[in-house]
Amino acid sequence: MNIGFIGLGIMGKPMAGHLINGGHALFLYSRSGVPQELLEQRGEACFSPREVAQNAEIIITMLPDTPDVESVLFGGNGLAQGLTPGKIVVDMSSISPIETRVFAARINQLGCDYVDAPVSGGDIGAKNATLTIMAGATETVFEKVKPVLELMGKSVTLIGDNGAGQTCKIANQIIVALTIEAVGEALLFASRAGVDPARVRQALMGGFAASRVLEVHGGRMIERAFNPGFRIELHQKDLNIALSGARAMGVSLPNTAATQELFNACVAYDGAKLDSSALVQALERLANHEIQSKSNKPDSANGNRTVEL
Repeated sequence: MNIGFIGLGIMGKPMAGHLINGGHALFLYSRSGVPQELLEQRGEACFSPREVAQNAEIIITMLPDTPDVESVLFGGNGLAQGLTPGKIVVDMSSISPIETRVFAARINQLGCDYVDAPVSGGDIGAKNATLTIMAGATETVFEKVKPVLELMGKSVTLIGDNGAGQTCKIANQIIVALTIEAVGEALLFASRAGVDPARVRQALMGGFAASRVLEVHGGRMIERAFNPGFRIELHQKDLNIALSGARAMGVSLPNTAATQELFNACVAYDGAKLDSSALVQALERLANHEIQSKSNKPDSANGNRTVEL
């Protein structure tokens, strides 16, 4: 099958590679240029989203935010200008569910189908083709694209009609953000009390507190490995969508709002491009203490000290 892929960043690049390895012809576009690695895998570079759509039966987008998707779909030389009836647009970005329904209706008017299929699993899931994919589409269209999605993810679920996939993703982002915050508090508490947070994490991974966030993000907090991953500014964007949607529905999300304030603090300290696990740095500033494993030297320059509880 001829497949288009637009957006070849941390997530999109390995996802497109899996499709090429699955035997599909890939027509590629990225504002920053198509990575040489994908060209060496026989991917074909295009000069615009319109050209991608002209060459592909299914066109996948993987972009940072709602305005980016709108521009690629409907802007100058946009994807919509290259569509002909019967083609399928699959947006795997994490964007507004409300705008997703609007985009889907406009694509439908061109005689084409639309699938919102955001993902969870981060850069690790993208590289290992183990993403969780949440789809919003009709059942007929979902069955057409499912074999393609399965090349990129281990769990592919039809949630409901257009917009339902994005709603599920926002729910996912609420859980992940609040769990990152909880893991940060727990490891900070342990470290400040003079207990090795690495051993605490190891012990907790065998109990009811075990989670993928504790495993991956907890490890990053201890190792001080904050290269993205999934950037704080993107998680901040997702929580903005959650909170604006909640306001529209008259729903209170108090802990989501509090966690968003911690992300805001990280951005204020130039942390927007760091991995979302770096949210712990906002907690550390409040405590005047940096999480330290016993294998690390104390940071006396910051005046950090531990107390026994």
